[in-house]
Amino acid sequence: MERRLASGSPAFFVVYAVTAAFATYFCMYAFRKPFAAAAFEDWHFVVPGIDFKTGMVISQIIGYALSKYVGIKVCSEVGRARRALMLVGLVLVAQLALVLFGLLPGSWKSLAIFLNGVPLGMVWGLVVLYLEGRRSSELLLAGLSCSYILASGVVKDVGRAFLARGVAEDWMPAVTGLCFLPLLLLSVWLLDQVPRPDDTDMAQRTRREPMLHASRVEFARRFLVGLSALLVFYFFLTAYRDFRDNYQFEILGELGFSEQPALLTKTELPIAFAVLGALALLVLVKDNRRGLIGAYAIMIMGTLLMGGATLLLDAGHIDGLWWMILVGLGTYLAYVPFGSVLFDRLMASTRSV
Repeated sequence: MERRLASGSPAFFVVYAVTAAFATYFCMYAFRKPFAAAAFEDWHFVVPGIDFKTGMVISQIIGYALSKYVGIKVCSEVGRARRALMLVGLVLVAQLALVLFGLLPGSWKSLAIFLNGVPLGMVWGLVVLYLEGRRSSELLLAGLSCSYILASGVVKDVGRAFLARGVAEDWMPAVTGLCFLPLLLLSVWLLDQVPRPDDTDMAQRTRREPMLHASRVEFARRFLVGLSALLVFYFFLTAYRDFRDNYQFEILGELGFSEQPALLTKTELPIAFAVLGALALLVLVKDNRRGLIGAYAIMIMGTLLMGGATLLLDAGHIDGLWWMILVGLGTYLAYVPFGSVLFDRLMASTRSV
């Protein structure tokens, strides 16, 4: 399969790579987000003033954030031969943590959900390694980015379906993850068949090799001011995005839309296609510096849309459902480039290996 992809048509390669990467990361969300579909109203967290669900959200985010720091070393140094095995291993550890979530009593479940977040934060970095540094990277990464926009809503709808069929709230995340495990294993195998970038890709987007400690320090020192500004913005943007993502049912319920079936899938689907279209347009920009500026322009537009949609809601010009869609679109237009086209273009325009 790898040889056929390398010698086949570019269109076939793009469709194959996007499908494999999309499916892999989509399935990963079945191990991360289903617990957010439960309300946990009858549970009590050990810390006074924090309800049980918020305690679980905080615990998982701490594990997920820690994973990102570990991933700075792990994802940047891992070789091609170990990539697929590491992907599967990380997800299996996350699934075991969900089983532990069902077994542990009360507030001890926060330990399990923390352990669930620790491996999953590195999955994105490993999947991106298959897609970066190519002439078609914008299309590939835009397609991959649609996975978590759409998956977040779908897996929570699946989780709610299990709850409606009598599965207990604390076992629902493990049951949902188990259902997606076979598809994840197949998706990782398909993704691992994606060939390395060819000579033309490397000429246009710079050769991609594992970045060791000394190279990372040099890169950070060289672009410290710009990277610091980006990271501060990303910090607040991620907090906003995660709040919307983890409490969508509660927010929509307050807005009067909680009883509609498959509601989150309906709100996230148009967002996914709009973000895909915006980022895919960057493939038309061949100059890497202009492509980088284009990524910044999309991020600025998204940030303005977040504020503009809220002003329209406050003025009574749109209802709560349209506000949820528009503010989600703005959030993801600003958020998605960080994990995809922004750094791909940054590496290419600075010729950093």
